[in-house]
Amino acid sequence: MKTYYDCISCFVRQSLDAVRQVTSEEAIHEELLRKVLSMAGAMDMSESPPAMARKIHRLIKQLTETPDPYEQQKKDFNDFALKLCPEMRKKIDESENPFETAVRIAIAGNIIDLGVKSSLSVSEVENAIENSLIAPLAKESVLDFQRAAASAASILYLGDNAGEIVFDRFLIEQIGPEKITFAVRGRPIINDATIEDAKATGLTELVKVIDNGDDAPGTILETCSEQFRRHFNNADLVISKGQGNYETLSDVDKDIIFILKAKCSVVARHFDCEIGTLVLHRNIENKKINCSKMKG
Repeated sequence: MKTYYDCISCFVRQSLDAVRQVTSEEAIHEELLRKVLSMAGAMDMSESPPAMARKIHRLIKQLTETPDPYEQQKKDFNDFALKLCPEMRKKIDESENPFETAVRIAIAGNIIDLGVKSSLSVSEVENAIENSLIAPLAKESVLDFQRAAASAASILYLGDNAGEIVFDRFLIEQIGPEKITFAVRGRPIINDATIEDAKATGLTELVKVIDNGDDAPGTILETCSEQFRRHFNNADLVISKGQGNYETLSDVDKDIIFILKAKCSVVARHFDCEIGTLVLHRNIENKKINCSKMKG
């Protein structure tokens, strides 16, 4: 997916949100803003938005000498999500269709995205969970996903954000951890999950976890590690969480199931849906599995 003009204002907003978390020095804020505007003016619009976001956040780390500006927020959301685990597991165990409920919970977790919204309350996450559990979701759509996962011998599951990866574990358990490799970012970027987050949430005890060797808030195959690309190419099926992964992989010729919440106007237009929509989309033959119209 290319970068649209609408993305520029998001880059600027995200830059200021991130740097303000690290320092209150106005001089650094101004320096960053001027450099980001200069970068935006020279950027290749044919590249995906995460390509520009990677440059911006590398600059923020350099100017503030802070390797992980979102470190505390990631820890907080990991802890919060872990506390919800018993409740989520109960919902799945008592569900008439555990696989469907696990899919809904995985989509709900995608609300934990500090790149789109720099501050997120506990109540917003809780509301997202409740809305996801009641949003329209065609049974044939879930069944298509379930069949694709069951028939695949090897699955690469692309994680997205810290905290959110706790919600992914329930879907992983439904599919079968033994056939899944779970991928996280290679280095800190916004609140995207890294190996440290996978360890902190116990995910490494459930499934094989690798990193993609890159620090883009998405999956830019050209700059990912050779090991990751081997896993990607050899997987029978790829399950992709979040907008960043969709933005970087939407044009890739691969059987990919995208699971996300449409959180900006650009992505919403791609799916011809409203902002806040729950999206379950299969890339093969451009087959849309589901695009619920209910907001969460």
